[in-house]
Amino acid sequence: MKSADMKTDKKRGMKKHPAPLKLVLPATSANLGPAFDSAALALKLHLNVHAAVAPEFSIAATGRDREICSKLERNLILETYKDVMQTEGKTPLALALKVNNQMPIGKGTGSSAAARLAGIALAVHFGELSWSAERIMEEAAKREGHADNVAACWLGGFAVSQWQKSQSHNRNGGPQSAARDQSLYAYKVVIKKSWPLLLVVPQQALPTEESRRVLPAALSRFQAVANIQSAMLLAAAFAQGRDELLAYAVQDELHQPYRASLCPLLPELRELSGAKGILGVVLSGAGPSVLLLLSPAVSMRQIMRLVGAHLKDRGHQAELISTEIEKHGAAETMKASSSKARAKSKKA
Repeated sequence: MKSADMKTDKKRGMKKHPAPLKLVLPATSANLGPAFDSAALALKLHLNVHAAVAPEFSIAATGRDREICSKLERNLILETYKDVMQTEGKTPLALALKVNNQMPIGKGTGSSAAARLAGIALAVHFGELSWSAERIMEEAAKREGHADNVAACWLGGFAVSQWQKSQSHNRNGGPQSAARDQSLYAYKVVIKKSWPLLLVVPQQALPTEESRRVLPAALSRFQAVANIQSAMLLAAAFAQGRDELLAYAVQDELHQPYRASLCPLLPELRELSGAKGILGVVLSGAGPSVLLLLSPAVSMRQIMRLVGAHLKDRGHQAELISTEIEKHGAAETMKASSSKARAKSKKA
């Protein structure tokens, strides 16, 4: 047999692995004041992941929290990837990951949602699973326990979501069976204006579980109605690009008053709400970071000086990160990466 024929036969006998995958997952800021567990913004701070099949697992990490991102053990991306693959009856392929992280970890910017979505996306791609975007988001929401960060990270922009859990409650507060299986409704809302954003990040992280423990088990009707009104106004402010509505739209009765003790930057920065250029001040996710929505008419440098001086006078240290709304979600980069891989495969 000729050498060329032997090489051809050898190639035919080898299993062809999926092409490498590139993911760009934005950080997210959820709740936005009153929209607890139901809305979030994608931010232009990214988790970049490049994955390829390799003889063994490895991670080369750069950027923020490099030590956390580079660990093979207790790595949320890899744990999620392996778990989904095994649940679907697939043997996890060893992957070489290149990770560049720009988002603060454990500080209210959706880092766990991004990591879980990355792991699920890797399993879908390298496990060749025929999962829809909805199923990917549902799986991530199930693992997160809430869907707001997941929706914004996957879809980009300003995303709203409703996650129907498997059990609801009757009028008296007792459990009753849901009318349908657990499912997620998530949509990206087109916004007319992209406000500059300032993320104020403290030194210490705050686990979401700890931040949720301080929330009350019940709310008054007044509090519930006030939050519904504010959340509706918030959606209108974003959809219509109304600066003047934001200060009223970010008012919250449900979680921020109770989390303020764990997130001392929030009450301090709320003192600046309405100051020149600062349209709204909200806790970012479960905290401890705080997000400021700003007027594009005032320079970012001027506002950063104001915020920095205000915090310094009150004995606080924090990192100030200038950012903006990220219009593109992780779904777009996964689709683009997969399309390029298919095109190369056809040429080969």
